[in-house]
Amino acid sequence: MTRLIASVDVLITSPSRNFVTLKITTEDGIVGWGDATLNGRELAVAAYLRDHLAPALIGRDADRIEDTWQFLYRGAYWRRGPVTMAAIGAVDLALWDIKGKALGVPVYQLLGGAARDKVLTYTHATGWDLPELLDSIERRREQGFRAVRAQSGVPGLDKVYGVTKGAASYEPAGRGGGPAEEVWDTSAYLRHAPKVLHAVREHVGPELKLLHDVHHRLTPTEAGRLARSLEDVDLFWLEDVMPAENQKLLRAVRDQTTVPLAIGEVFNTIWDCEQLLSERLIDYIRTAVVHAGGISHVRKILALAEVYQVKGAPHGPSDVSPVNLSASLHVGLATTNFGIQEYMGYDPLVSEVFRSSFTFEDGYLHPGDEPGLGVEIDEEAAARFPYSPAFLPIARDLDGTMKDW
Repeated sequence: MTRLIASVDVLITSPSRNFVTLKITTEDGIVGWGDATLNGRELAVAAYLRDHLAPALIGRDADRIEDTWQFLYRGAYWRRGPVTMAAIGAVDLALWDIKGKALGVPVYQLLGGAARDKVLTYTHATGWDLPELLDSIERRREQGFRAVRAQSGVPGLDKVYGVTKGAASYEPAGRGGGPAEEVWDTSAYLRHAPKVLHAVREHVGPELKLLHDVHHRLTPTEAGRLARSLEDVDLFWLEDVMPAENQKLLRAVRDQTTVPLAIGEVFNTIWDCEQLLSERLIDYIRTAVVHAGGISHVRKILALAEVYQVKGAPHGPSDVSPVNLSASLHVGLATTNFGIQEYMGYDPLVSEVFRSSFTFEDGYLHPGDEPGLGVEIDEEAAARFPYSPAFLPIARDLDGTMKDW
């Protein structure tokens, strides 16, 4: 039986933050959902889907997932980039959702079945000073997390990536008024961060997995210096130590440290990741499922990573929707070299729109066994939360020069 696509709709909703969701409906009434959220550039992806991809999808066979992926990627000529790949990723997720629902099985069963019982996850702990950070970590441990990303403020700076003064959680995207500006001081960070992370390790003991994100701020020399200073902290990983585009320069960092390195959340295709993987410049590849073209393409990235003993650890903060998180968990459950999944949780308003079957218990996530991806969208609830413009911040050095954010 040929299952043709009857309609393609784009939903934009903002239950605490902006999400773009793709709805594909087949002629026999099956609905598939895909995440298309690109934080700070949401409307660009929505327009790409609505104006360019949706008309081309009507009448296509929804079961031909790989062929549709190739049609959208290779047939477009203008390829790659986060907007294009997030749009393709949304279509791909929706088609996998349809396939699972049509067959009555969760998507991970279509990917070869479970390769593990559950997916290890990490969350974020933040504090402007050390006592606040330790309190945040303890709250996360009480919630059951076995792995925590630790971020703190830096003396002399008013804003620091990953931390908000006086706030219970970190939200980088600001509503209205254009991007906020942060002032960055690399020297102050390099003096302060090792002291904080050593103190955290001393406090939590050896069992808790500790992660830290530099957010692309350092040169290779600075990154090597930081990594060497953290050798005895026993980090699970050091993330984004330098701009991701400088792939070959990661060799200079790799040669100086045994601290595991994670990078790649801004990458969108296997071609972006190839050098990192084939030269084993990293230990964890961070491509997000939706931003890297969906399940179909991320599976290929992880298959290449497996050859070089690199593990998958997809980007998954709260600025991608539960549809993407669920897709990531299906991939993680079915993929041998999957290492860990980022999970920040969601504002309670999100659950009014996105009804999810994934579960968290004792530091692990599971996608659930509902057919498809296991997430349904309440369209009436979504309509109650209209889009609100939001901008990610920018960063400048002390002298005013633009810095990687």
